[in-house]
Amino acid sequence: MATHLEISLQRDIDRIRTKVTEMAALAEVALQDCMKAVAEYDRQLAYAVILRDQYIDEKEKEIDRLCLEFLVRQQPVAGPLRFAYSTIRINLELERVGDYAESIARSLLKLREMPATFPREQFVELARCATAMLHDAVRAFVAQDAELARKTIELEEGIDLRRSKLIKDIVLLFRENQLPFEALDPLTMMVRRFERVADQAQNICTEVLYMCTGENVKHPGSEVFRVLFVDEHDACLTKMAESIANSLGQPKFVFTSAGLDPQPIATETIAFLQRKGHETSYLVPRILHQVPNLDHYHLIIALSPEVKKAFPRRPRKGVYLEWNVPDPSACKGTPTEAADAYERAYKAIKESIDDFVQAILKS
Repeated sequence: MATHLEISLQRDIDRIRTKVTEMAALAEVALQDCMKAVAEYDRQLAYAVILRDQYIDEKEKEIDRLCLEFLVRQQPVAGPLRFAYSTIRINLELERVGDYAESIARSLLKLREMPATFPREQFVELARCATAMLHDAVRAFVAQDAELARKTIELEEGIDLRRSKLIKDIVLLFRENQLPFEALDPLTMMVRRFERVADQAQNICTEVLYMCTGENVKHPGSEVFRVLFVDEHDACLTKMAESIANSLGQPKFVFTSAGLDPQPIATETIAFLQRKGHETSYLVPRILHQVPNLDHYHLIIALSPEVKKAFPRRPRKGVYLEWNVPDPSACKGTPTEAADAYERAYKAIKESIDDFVQAILKS
């Protein structure tokens, strides 16, 4: 027969688990409404998602309070302690999902103001897959099902592939003049937010594995060295740097580029990179705030003096460098002089990238 303490412990666990289920349901409804708003271009539904985010925020605060009270009152050990710790982490992940739904809704409202035709069916399918993954992750938590958590984690790679294809299709529409440049930011933001839902679901599953087995798999890619190239417009130098760096095929590095005020990539830059044998279909201007987990980048390389405005002090967790490379797309000379400017910039960037990559590999 269970003791009074055991009954009290289980009652508190059940209460917390119920609240997490309620919060997950709110997040799922927000994602489903986003999916429907995208499919039907429903502005009212987008507004509803934005306004209802406060309910998810309130649930997050309530669960956080219940978990802290549980730790103080029950002073749990072993499994119950892992449950409390994992629940606090999962609570944060679900709150972020609500934020992503709100961000998607706000991006959709921006698209309503411009003539933008985009592949809505692909958006809906990406959203459906991400939402289903989140649902299974929460089911794994409620049922304490480690096997379901492992199976759900395996789905994340497929969602990444869907995201990559959708972004390529969006860029292609832009280059064929079927999308205005102003539509790129909200569209890519929506794609990345749906994909980030899958990342949060994966994080929930790793917490479930820790809760159930004590297995810690939260940082499988922590050995990767992250490098960010930044300039004012993300239209020439940063794209050259990203292309050169990715062509090295270094599995221990992740290279990304972004701009403070993104502009369309210069046609001459695309043509030059293609002549150099680089793949350009994935290149799209990216604003700095679109870079996920910016604080986790190890090296930030500024390719224009304006970048200092965004980083007035060195990032706490990374190294900040400045490269003084003239922008060849700004060259006003003859075609030959412009071509020489591109060659000089390319050579300077490639030499610098080769040097720091080798330095990191040898350290």
